[in-house]
Formats: sequence, C-alpha cells, structure tokens
Amino acid sequence: MILRTDVPAPSWTGRDDGPGREHLRWHGAVTPWPDDPAPRTPVLIGFRSDEGVRRNRGRPGAADGPAALRAGLASLAVPPSGPSTVYDAGDVVVSGGDLEGAQRRLGAAVTALLDHGHPVTILGGGHEVAYGTYLGIAGSAAVRDGARCGVLNLDAHFDLRSDATPSSGTPFLQMARAEKSRGRDLRYAVVGIAQPSNTSALFTTASELGVRYLLDDECRIAHLPDVETFVGEFLATVDLVHLTVDLDVLPAAIAPGVSAPAAYGVPLEVVQHVCDLVARSGRLAVAEVAELNPAFDIDNRTARTAARLVHRIVTGRPPGAP
Repeated sequence: MILRTDVPAPSWTGRDDGPGREHLRWHGAVTPWPDDPAPRTPVLIGFRSDEGVRRNRGRPGAADGPAALRAGLASLAVPPSGPSTVYDAGDVVVSGGDLEGAQRRLGAAVTALLDHGHPVTILGGGHEVAYGTYLGIAGSAAVRDGARCGVLNLDAHFDLRSDATPSSGTPFLQMARAEKSRGRDLRYAVVGIAQPSNTSALFTTASELGVRYLLDDECRIAHLPDVETFVGEFLATVDLVHLTVDLDVLPAAIAPGVSAPAAYGVPLEVVQHVCDLVARSGRLAVAEVAELNPAFDIDNRTARTAARLVHRIVTGRPPGAP
C-alpha cells in the first residue's frame, strides 16, 4: 500500500525510562509509515491548516496544532492494553490558500487507510479538517457497500454556515449537501452547543437537517446519564463513526489555545467520557482533534488536554475494531 502525504512524519522523542513494554511511551511506539504496514495498526495523520479559520475570520495559528499535539503525546505512557505500534503518516499541508486541494488529499489518504483496515486519528488543524475526513470516509469501500456512517461532533458550534466560501464554519453543511447529492441524509449529532455562539438561523438549519444536539448547559457532570443516553442512541443508528472534537467545546480555563475560547464550555470529564464511549463501541472509524492553536495556549494546557483525548481514543479502541 502506497500512502502519500505532503510532509514526512517528524522524529518523536520524549522521556525514556528503559527498554521493554512496561516502560513504553508514545515516542517509543510511534514509527514512520512503512513500506509494508501491519494490518489494523493505528495511524496518525496531521492536517496543517488554518486557512479555514482565516476565512471564518478567526484567530489563525491552528496549522501548528499537529506539531504541538505530537509533542504533547510523546511522553505519555502506553497502557498494557494499548497498541505497541502506531504509524505516523506525516502531514497534509495547506499551501497557497488551497484548502480544497488539501481536503481532497486528506480524503484520499483516509480512504486508502480505511480500505486497508487501519484505525485513523487526524491531528488538526482548523475544523475545516472535518470535511476532508468526510471525503475519506464517504469514499471508503465500507460506505460504498452500504455501511451507515454518522458524525458525532463535540463542539460549541454547529459549523453549518451557508457561506459561499468554505471555511472552518461550513464543513457539516458541506457534508449534508454532499450526502443529499448521493441520495442520503447526513447523520449528524453535536454535544456541547453554546446557544450564545450560534444564531437562530443556525438552529433553524440544524432543525431542517434533523441534527440532534445537546446544549452545553445539558452536559454537566450531574447530567452524565443523559449524555450517555444521547451518545448511545446515536451509536445505535450507525455502523461507522466519524468522531470530531473541536477543542473550543472545553472551558477556556482548560483550553485557552483555540480560535474561539469558550466562556462556559463542557467539562473535560464529560468530553473524555464521550470519547471513551465511542472508542469502546467498536464502531469508530476515524477520529480527529481540531482547532488547537499553540500561539494562544498557556503552559501547553490545551495541547496536553488534546493529547490526553487522542491517547484515550487510540488506546481505548478494542483490538480488531475499524
């Protein structure tokens, strides 16, 4: 299998406590994409883009997110149940403002990986990464053969803007229109919507598209059983899950390094629990973490939080899951 990205995987370094599985950390498990990859090995891909954020009049800087995420992951300890090998396929890079071309390249890479049985985790990048990921899942053999795919978004925003120019605010409306052109409805659910950050027009669009959502007010720790029910009902309707985490769903005190920090946000415990539920479901095909902007981070807390979520997602998948 030949897999092409724009930039090769960087070197991984970190704390080293000695040889052996009992001392394994991420930097010891990660290896560049090989010529002869082992089946079902998890794969990371970076998406270096803040073009969508720029178009959406946000704070640029998310193109540096993949590097910060790798640095946050490097010294995390791999649990006994986690993979002993993770492939890093390098980065897809937006250059010269060509967001659409980079999304297509990311989609081609995701399709190739899924068709060869690899679980995929994408390190963003602005939330425009989600449409590139969608192109990859939509083109996969499983979906072409009739598998039902759904998108579960942890986000303060619907990202259903109808702007003429695609951006970080439009990916899910783009998906809905693409699915409609294929004679399907988009299965889309959101956890963490902030009412003050979404206009009435966006709520109307969500209603017209049949989007299910929980407001951030409904995502307190005390409401965890209701969140679990919401996620369980979504999982029951799909065969494959595209899990997308926009870090601005978290409180600004936890995730200051994003384009649009949250004044309220969803507690990290709830966000992590949702990721755990999806990872353990056996339905997770692709996960992505988006909107990490190191230029606005404080003491690397957003990068560390994002790395922990990626860690939980990758190590929480059951063996043999997609």
